[in-house]
This record gives sequence, structure tokens and C-alpha cells, in this order.
Amino acid sequence: MAELSGRCLCGGVRFKVNGEILSAGHCHCESCRRATSSPVTTVFTVRRSDAEIGGSLRFYASSPGVKRGFCRNCGSPMSFQTDERPNEMDFYVASLNDGLHVEIHEHWHWDERVDWLNVTDDLPKGS
Repeated sequence: MAELSGRCLCGGVRFKVNGEILSAGHCHCESCRRATSSPVTTVFTVRRSDAEIGGSLRFYASSPGVKRGFCRNCGSPMSFQTDERPNEMDFYVASLNDGLHVEIHEHWHWDERVDWLNVTDDLPKGS
């Protein structure tokens, strides 16, 4: 069972997770890259009922059935939710206060990766 907490850059949004991490991976999709201005985004998934979020969280509907949470003050990306997984929520591993040791299991959307980033791990690389 995970007991994790995290926050945005300014501290205006904080979250706590008390429950099992359902999955964790590196996402290479174009949408995540643009939302975070990063070549890859690393997230972990939990049950929504195991997560508490407080503060100045705003949402952006980045595509049909998807909303991305971000801090209204500093703009830090905080969460990802999709209608395809209505009982789950993703948080960004890099926003954790402690727990940067979350075990990553795979790469998602490998076919959308940037060609200039050299990834040399042995994790499964799916689409």
C-alpha cells in the first residue's frame, strides 16, 4: 500500500494517496509531451477513491473524455483523468514529496516518442 504525497511548484495544490499503485509508466504520447513540455512524462495510477487533492486545482479538457489537472497559480501539471478509466487517476511521479522510488513498469505510446531521446532500459515498450 502506498502512502504518498506531492505538491505543485508553488505549493498551492497538494495531494495525498493512500492505496495501491495500480500502474506506473513513462508516457511518450504527443499530448503528454505538450502538456508538460517534456520529451517523456512519468505517471503512476491509483484509484480515485484513494486520492485526496486540495488547493487551487484547475482542469483542462485536453481531448474528448480527458481532463488534466494543473495549479491555477503556478501552472504545474498535477493529474490526468480519462472517462476510459473512470475509477482511476494518474499523478506525475516528479511531483511527489518523497517516493521518487516508485517502480516504473513500462513505456506507453512508444511509437510517438521523440527520436532524439536515447532510452536504454529494458522496460516493455507498448503503444
